[in-house]
Amino acid sequence: MSGQQQSPALGVFLTNLKAVPRLVVESAIRTGLPTTDRSRSSFVFENLFLHLHPARTHRWSLRWSTTWGLGLVCAACFFITLLTGILLMFYYKPYPEVAYQSIKDIHFVVPTGQFIRNIHRWAANLMVVGVFLHMARVFYTAAYRSPREFNWLVGMGLLILTLGLSYTGYLLPWDQLAYWATTIGANVAQSPREVTDALGITEFFDIGGIQRELLLGSDVVGEEALIRFYVLHVMVLPMAVGILMGVHFWRVRKDGGLARPWDVDQRLGALGPSTYPVFTQAPQKTYQLVALLKGKTPAVGNGPENTLPSMPHLFYAELAVFMLTTLICVGLSLWMDAPLKELANPSVPENPAKAPWYFLGLQELVSFSAFMGGIGIPAIVVAGLGLIPYLEREQEGTALWFGGPGGPRLVVESAVFGLVAVSAVEALAISQGWLREWFPQIHQLAVTLFNPGTLITGIYALYSVWVVRRFNSTRAGAMALFTCFLCGYVVLTIIGAYFRGPNWEFYWSPSQWPMH
Repeated sequence: MSGQQQSPALGVFLTNLKAVPRLVVESAIRTGLPTTDRSRSSFVFENLFLHLHPARTHRWSLRWSTTWGLGLVCAACFFITLLTGILLMFYYKPYPEVAYQSIKDIHFVVPTGQFIRNIHRWAANLMVVGVFLHMARVFYTAAYRSPREFNWLVGMGLLILTLGLSYTGYLLPWDQLAYWATTIGANVAQSPREVTDALGITEFFDIGGIQRELLLGSDVVGEEALIRFYVLHVMVLPMAVGILMGVHFWRVRKDGGLARPWDVDQRLGALGPSTYPVFTQAPQKTYQLVALLKGKTPAVGNGPENTLPSMPHLFYAELAVFMLTTLICVGLSLWMDAPLKELANPSVPENPAKAPWYFLGLQELVSFSAFMGGIGIPAIVVAGLGLIPYLEREQEGTALWFGGPGGPRLVVESAVFGLVAVSAVEALAISQGWLREWFPQIHQLAVTLFNPGTLITGIYALYSVWVVRRFNSTRAGAMALFTCFLCGYVVLTIIGAYFRGPNWEFYWSPSQWPMH
């Protein structure tokens, strides 16, 4: 209104309107720019998404050689698969009649669909590699010891869920590769029949049939199996992984951060003069002291010495790992496409039908005995891994690579023994056959219980017992057994991937496969 004096309220309104962007930022980030130790700490524990982090991080945990960022790689892969999976869900249709065509549409029609699917696949594979390496890192640094036993179990749960996520996603393209790989898994689930049939009790107690029914929703891989795998893959398992990840991260903080050696301060030396003293500002809050009780958490009695603010030191490291993981996934996606074979045909089996690469070691064992290779031995290994923190209660070598009696030399010796043992047993089974070929009338139960897989397991167990006696240390025995199984699984995976052809026969090269 020209000629009239502007209303004071209107002036205030216009001033506030101009200040809206600044006020929005200040209302969201109330601590302001983190420029001091105090504001950096407030930046962490007043943020919903960051408060799982500690306000300060020990310098030992910030060293790359402590963890190599493997846990963060796994978390980054999970979030990448989550994001790309949601994008793929806009186009994927979980019905056998249209599932394959929807994948082809994603691959060839949808803009950037092929690229998104490639990233999803490579991030999933990288996550499998990451969780195995992360578990090996925690074991070889003895970081599972008290008070972190429970977190070791949570981590094992995450490993199993990761494999479940990858396996359930394998069927969704509904091509020949997916269909017959899933059929192999269903046969493994049904493998207890190998025992119940031998005992003649399947008619009354068919646990194998029940497991197969639960997995597929019917007796065959069909519509029920696809929708079941889809729900597990996009909802149940990701939710379970998210919950366990939260527990895992929370336990890391509540257990005092990453494991550290007892003489960590001497190993690191003193901080530079620019980082001391830690607390220089006057307190912003005071508390009335009502009672004084001594807590029981690992943080009790420990001061801020040899720690640095998580912001920026830890967050920059996490950001770097996340960016590197994304870069690797993008690079692999540009280099190699996710496979898509012809439409699934239940009447034309793949020969050889091979499981995903991370299950090929098990498939090699399954070829000798479905029950022991697919259920018996894996159950023994999982139970043994879960018991490690409760049976091995030593302290020497905590948080040090290959720490404990024997050290790196024991790991090298165990690796050599593990490789030689599994190679020798495999060579014997491949060249000379096994019990069924030697004694055609032998009882099936004997073939089930005594096969190359159980023989390898027994040899490794005896070697571990010998190492325990040699070093008078359960840590040394655990390290020998873990290394043997790791090497054995690698050899079995290589044999299953590159040296097994039609009818799961051994061939030195695919060029030797019979032609039809």
